[in-house]
Amino acid sequence: MSRQVLVISTFVCAVGLCAAASEVAGQQQAIEPEGLKVFNRSVSSLSDGARKGVRLSEHAGDGVAYLQGVEFTNGTIELDVRGKDVPQQSFVGVAFHGVDGTTYDAIYFRPFNFRAEDPARRGHAVQYIAQPIYPWQKLRAEQPGKYERAIDPVPDPNAWFHVRVVVTSPKVSVFVDDAKEPSLVIDQLSNRKKGLVGLWVGNNSGGDFANVKIVPR
Repeated sequence: MSRQVLVISTFVCAVGLCAAASEVAGQQQAIEPEGLKVFNRSVSSLSDGARKGVRLSEHAGDGVAYLQGVEFTNGTIELDVRGKDVPQQSFVGVAFHGVDGTTYDAIYFRPFNFRAEDPARRGHAVQYIAQPIYPWQKLRAEQPGKYERAIDPVPDPNAWFHVRVVVTSPKVSVFVDDAKEPSLVIDQLSNRKKGLVGLWVGNNSGGDFANVKIVPR
């Protein structure tokens, strides 16, 4: 097989044995709390119609839940995400090339800005950060509009939407739902070339996640 698809499963094994990813081409499986290493959040199981996944709790500060046993370099990360249309209380996304609870790159979304009447707010719908050196505040102040953009077509801010993050270091491209063109394309600011993959939520925010699929390049 020239291309292996890593699909997140429920199993957590010791280092040197099996990882928390099974190599099942072309399939998606539900993620479970037992397969995550969580920082600054609690995690619970979630079942919502056809989707089975996890919910990260609301809490002050940023939080991340890493998929145990998965190390990611280049490739594609796909997942379904759901936030809510409540200002400053919904920041949801994915971390990659992670080290711990404070050091990672991330792509995240502000659903409450998806359909905002203010064009400036709509331009803050999807964001790249490289923690801890390049948080959103620094990037917006020093390079406005470069690391955050609007999303077109616009998802429902209270519904599930599909995210596909394509990493070919240093280039990162972000696609939402069935869009053919990326909503955001950036060059990474960190010097990390590999690391952990995790579910990410921002300050005072929780979020729902399902159907994670990782395709290494």
